[in-house]
Amino acid sequence: MKLKSEYRILPYVVVTFIYFIVGFLTTVNEQLQAPLKFTFLSEAGAYKNTLTTLISFFFFLGYLINGTLGSRWVNTFGYKKTIIRGIFFIIAGLLMYLCAVEIGYRFPDFHFAAGGAVIPYGYIVFLLGSYLMGTSAAIIQVVVNPYVASYDLPGTQPVQRLSITTGINSIGTTSAPFFVTLVMFRGISIDNIEIKQLITPLVLLILCIAAVAVLVRKLDIPDIAHTRATVGEKLEKSIWSFRHFALGVIAIFFYVGTEVAIGANINLYAFELEELGNPVSFFGKTDIIIGGMDLGIHALLSTLYWGGFLVGRVISSFLSRVSARQQLITTTIIAAVFAVIAMVFQNIWFLVAIGLLHSSMWSCIYSLSIKGLKQYTSKASGVFISAVFGGAVFTLLQGALADLFGSWRWTWCLTLVCELLILLYALIGSQPREKDMI
Repeated sequence: MKLKSEYRILPYVVVTFIYFIVGFLTTVNEQLQAPLKFTFLSEAGAYKNTLTTLISFFFFLGYLINGTLGSRWVNTFGYKKTIIRGIFFIIAGLLMYLCAVEIGYRFPDFHFAAGGAVIPYGYIVFLLGSYLMGTSAAIIQVVVNPYVASYDLPGTQPVQRLSITTGINSIGTTSAPFFVTLVMFRGISIDNIEIKQLITPLVLLILCIAAVAVLVRKLDIPDIAHTRATVGEKLEKSIWSFRHFALGVIAIFFYVGTEVAIGANINLYAFELEELGNPVSFFGKTDIIIGGMDLGIHALLSTLYWGGFLVGRVISSFLSRVSARQQLITTTIIAAVFAVIAMVFQNIWFLVAIGLLHSSMWSCIYSLSIKGLKQYTSKASGVFISAVFGGAVFTLLQGALADLFGSWRWTWCLTLVCELLILLYALIGSQPREKDMI
């Protein structure tokens, strides 16, 4: 009986570990925005914020274009082979990062001018790498979400399993900011960093991910019955005919939009406050220097924001008697209030606190959206993942507004709008119609 139990939990553990990697590398990508702004884009003029946020835009463009590719692969090849394909995309993205860094380091004058901004060609290569990394994350998430939601783990609900898995994912997102600061840039002040410092960490990351690909290939990750269309099976209904799913896709678009925009842009807002003579302080300190290394308040902000996801998801995993809908209503209301306070009082810590509230929203929206879909689940997951493109739209839109307004302060109105629309889904759109239950 013990062996059987361990066998049943192993595939869940493996898939969860892969999701940890996705979370870690997603946040690494975001946290490279500020360093690349000071290196690659030092001569970008008035378009610095817009060009910087293109890193996140291209990452999430991979979700929009290739989310449905992942679901097609799941239906054709199964869950395990699709995960391996996703890991190969991670390696391709990291290799592209490495090429970009080498070009920027060895050919610093290799650039072009556009609208008064000087843009290195190495930066364009980096954006392509970001797109490939986003594609990998999209493909893997198409596997993870339906697999975890449908996996038969005794004593758990779908929203609990998703909360546990996304909680492990949050460990990756929480540790990534300090990985960028301490490992990639070795604790050097952001004013003194050099692009060549990325070379060794990227090589090591590539080798580690390659080892993971080999390991996953040898492990047994069984498929789950009735969660994907088998070869030759025709789905009679359009996935968009399920109203609670269609509205859930819209809700996740706005959710990921504000989730990523805060995580990616909060450190840029912190740099702006510092330039205005109002630096962010942590227990009275405006910098964190340990052992001669500058950990950076900006890294701390991102770590605490993503750390809030970890704490919130751990809490959510124990809420077996609180429905996903009730959780979503409560968290969106509080998050909206925090966004208003952050803008009015120019207090960045309320933006950080929203991470705690955002923690369970993905699990809630996803579990509500796929309720009762059965064999439509894997296809629904691919479409659902494409909506993660909201992370690209709102991050870039906020950067453009910051350039237009000359400040990040009131751009957080986007967060408020997103929270209110998610609340509307929780109150009205999440209830399945009787005819939509298969």
